Amino acid sequence: MDSGSAGRDLHAGRRALGIPQTRRLLNQHPHPPVVRKPAQKRNQLLHVSPLSHFAMTMSIFFQSRIANMATNALSPDALGKASLSASQFGRKPSRMTMILFFTILIAGLLFTGYSLKQDVDDMGTVVTTWTPFVLLGVALLIALGFEFVNGFHDTANAVATVIYTHSLPPGFAVVWSGFFNFLGVMFSSGAVAFGIIALLPVELILQTGSSAGFAMIFALLIAAIIWNLGTWWLGLPASSSHTLIGSIIGVGIANALMHGRDGTSGVDWSQATKIGYSLLLSPLVGFGCAALLLLAMRMFIKNRALYKAPEGNAPPPLWIRAMLIVTCTGVSFAHGSNDGQKGMGLIMLILVGTLPMAYALNRTMPAEQATQFAAVAEVTQQALIRSVPQPAPGDARKTLSDYLVSKEASPELIPALAVMAGKIGDQVASYGSLSKVPAEAVTNVRNDMYLTSETIRLMEKNKVGDFDANTKTKLEAFKGQIDSATRFIPTWVKIVVAIALGLGTMVGWKRIVVTVGERIGKTHMTYAQGASAEVVAMFTIGAADMYGLPVSTTHVLSSGVAGSMVANGSGLQMRTLRNLATAWVLTLPAAILLSGSLYWVFSKLF
Repeated sequence: MDSGSAGRDLHAGRRALGIPQTRRLLNQHPHPPVVRKPAQKRNQLLHVSPLSHFAMTMSIFFQSRIANMATNALSPDALGKASLSASQFGRKPSRMTMILFFTILIAGLLFTGYSLKQDVDDMGTVVTTWTPFVLLGVALLIALGFEFVNGFHDTANAVATVIYTHSLPPGFAVVWSGFFNFLGVMFSSGAVAFGIIALLPVELILQTGSSAGFAMIFALLIAAIIWNLGTWWLGLPASSSHTLIGSIIGVGIANALMHGRDGTSGVDWSQATKIGYSLLLSPLVGFGCAALLLLAMRMFIKNRALYKAPEGNAPPPLWIRAMLIVTCTGVSFAHGSNDGQKGMGLIMLILVGTLPMAYALNRTMPAEQATQFAAVAEVTQQALIRSVPQPAPGDARKTLSDYLVSKEASPELIPALAVMAGKIGDQVASYGSLSKVPAEAVTNVRNDMYLTSETIRLMEKNKVGDFDANTKTKLEAFKGQIDSATRFIPTWVKIVVAIALGLGTMVGWKRIVVTVGERIGKTHMTYAQGASAEVVAMFTIGAADMYGLPVSTTHVLSSGVAGSMVANGSGLQMRTLRNLATAWVLTLPAAILLSGSLYWVFSKLF
């Protein structure tokens, strides 16, 4: 039997046959499957085309890799541990769970369609073509699919401890977690959502309704889904956040190269660096703080029951059970408030590009605030003119666009900003309310506001312009008015994102729970270790959300479990850690290559 079929049999044994059957399968294949010798492969590949050669080589590589991972997972040490997992999690979903799943799925889709119809009807726009709605439907399904897969990875980490310790039944736990994810999404600020969008190339954001805009959306979302599904299939808790960031960077680099620019100019690297620090440092915080918290618990809480691993199917003592449920609830809420926003930001890009008349501007802004908006714009323009009294450039919008791409301030930048501030103020004053901006003018008004807001943000970050305190205050107030007009998320978007996250958790939690509970440390996770990792994850994610920074629930919680294992002296399974580290290290470059390649393909198709 060749390596590919052996690998498939072993992998199938682990997934479908159960542990006893897989033991028998391993006895039939006492040696780990290996790749055929190079000389044999060369002789067989002499008669195939280069493309077939490449495909066969990659197939052999991945089959052997999966087979080796299956063998590693079923090593004698792992088999002893996996038996508990099989007895706990091997049951199929109940009929009631399946009914609940499909009921929520259908209700979510119907609610999405109804909400879109209501928003379009409120505009009073006559539909002349269905093409934008078809593209919108496909894009929304892909975006919600990303959040669904996100539930496999990140939300599953939130329920890992309560399910593994039998504090809650699996079905109830995922519904409980989904509900608090829902609340987290509903109470989120939106700062993370628009921080993610700021990574995208300016020219693509300004033309999200064009073919290039759709190519961007489809490429980065499909690339993220492919990588997340692949790592989930192998049971590796890779980061959905890292994947999405890598996909955005890949699109930015590909877009710059396709337009003859340096690839590094396609990404806002200052924003990428800021997000990168949060993603890289948060696992270290999780590891260190969870270890310290466990040591502190050992010092002050002497109850031995807290430091035992789950035995059989019996739930822990009531007070331990309550503690684990509370920490699961906190992580679920924090995850919803942070990770849910990533999908919301992309969905808003899709809505703005396809239905700008309904979603480009916040039409719920009161008329009184619009009047104040126009007044703030006027005083800001006058303050900028006094700061740099020189003639304005011929094309103020181009000056601001060039600055956002190159990050280099020209002498015309501040006069151009003054012109744009006055133009925006005049537009808002002439219409009297954002709800009265005509459909044909909505996109231009929004783009002017976006360029101005991002220019003010970047100027403040790079300390461009020697402004006095009064001018700085006016600029901040003006930017706040712009953001309230453009950075908004309808309630129905938050609801459908929360539904997608919750449904993903209901489908894919088992693989991640086993990895977190049994395959990070050399011993099974104790109640105290689970609680310390969850508490640290809850506060780390919550703090990141306050500052508008995306973090990975997966990395924070997995690192917290590892830190608690080290502090407990349990030791770590190096084989699992190597697999986790490989997935973590490969996530960014793999997502960059996938999304960049897909963007190039979609740009040729659209």
